[in-house]
Amino acid sequence: MLSEQATPVIRTTLPIVGAAMRDIAGLFYRKLFDAHPALLRNLFNRGNQANGEQRQALAGSIVAFAGMLLEQPGTRPDAMLARIAHKHASLGVTSDQYKIVHHHLFAALAEVLGDAATDEVIEAWDEVYWLMANALIAVETRLYQEAGAPGGEVWRSMEITARRQETPDVVSFLLRPRDGRPAGSFRAGQYVSVQVELADGARQIRQYSLSAAPGRPDWRISVKRVRDEAGPEGEVSSWLHEHAQPGDELTVSVPFGDLVLPEGGGPLLLASAGIGNTPVMALLDHLASTGADRRVITVHADRTPADHAHREEHLALARELPGGGLHLWYESPGHDAPDVPAGQADLGGLDLPEGLTAYLCGPLPFMRAVRGDLLRRGIPAERIHYEVFGPDLWLGR
Repeated sequence: MLSEQATPVIRTTLPIVGAAMRDIAGLFYRKLFDAHPALLRNLFNRGNQANGEQRQALAGSIVAFAGMLLEQPGTRPDAMLARIAHKHASLGVTSDQYKIVHHHLFAALAEVLGDAATDEVIEAWDEVYWLMANALIAVETRLYQEAGAPGGEVWRSMEITARRQETPDVVSFLLRPRDGRPAGSFRAGQYVSVQVELADGARQIRQYSLSAAPGRPDWRISVKRVRDEAGPEGEVSSWLHEHAQPGDELTVSVPFGDLVLPEGGGPLLLASAGIGNTPVMALLDHLASTGADRRVITVHADRTPADHAHREEHLALARELPGGGLHLWYESPGHDAPDVPAGQADLGGLDLPEGLTAYLCGPLPFMRAVRGDLLRRGIPAERIHYEVFGPDLWLGR
């Protein structure tokens, strides 16, 4: 909770700092990487730095947190903090790194704001930062303890036991510890980080959803090769597509992620688009393998049937559960799916039962559109959960 002294200062300066935060974030990262170049090579996503998404996500999260402190004093934005903390934990972020971030962030804030960065303003925003940082440190400490990874020791060596080409752009890999033991438990909907050494010696990290249910000896990840005509191709996804083969060793984190099913038997909506169906596959697989009798409405949108990763498995799992199978939309259904409507996902014709909890994963425009449809249909915002692949740009809105 903000102090009485800081509250009016944050209220007055939030529009100013919010408008300048992207410039502040950009300067912060330049200062940080000048002082600690290894962080860019071995911790931060170089692609997200190049396209500006990481700067946008940082700016959005800090401004959103400050706004929540003003709008909801005495409460914590637990959902936002949990999402960030799980991502940090999957990277092995440690508490001492928050001090490094603080030093360079506030140097950037003072430089960008200039004369407006009075001692009073700096002290108030310092309070916001440490309220957020200490809350994240507490959550991350608990996550490390639960995962048996004290101090952020999240990495383990795993062997690729199988590789399968799912679509032209998606490859799935089965992973098992090098010592041959079962891969271990996780909660359906979670993800792991994969660290690979690239040709220039950088060790880049990316997160991939576990795309099959827990309880098997192997973990499965499904990797879409990132192709961007406006920017560089995905470094890690390209490396995995081109080089990773059965028998190879990968450095993989223990599982994290908060897009997991609630207790109880209430109805569910699992809505995905594109490669966003990977956590949904694990959720469906888990529900089917445990004999769940709750109603499950499954929705998926994609470009074409050929681009729909795990298509047959997706259809089969959805049919096993009470809910009427998989509702599909393809931008170009073609001859492979003549009965599937062309265009974007439209929930208008679906029967949404009372007490529904929704889980969304896919591109941001898809999730925002589906969330808007659900809100208009009367689904409370707190019952709509989502997973963002990459920096959480939703907060920037």
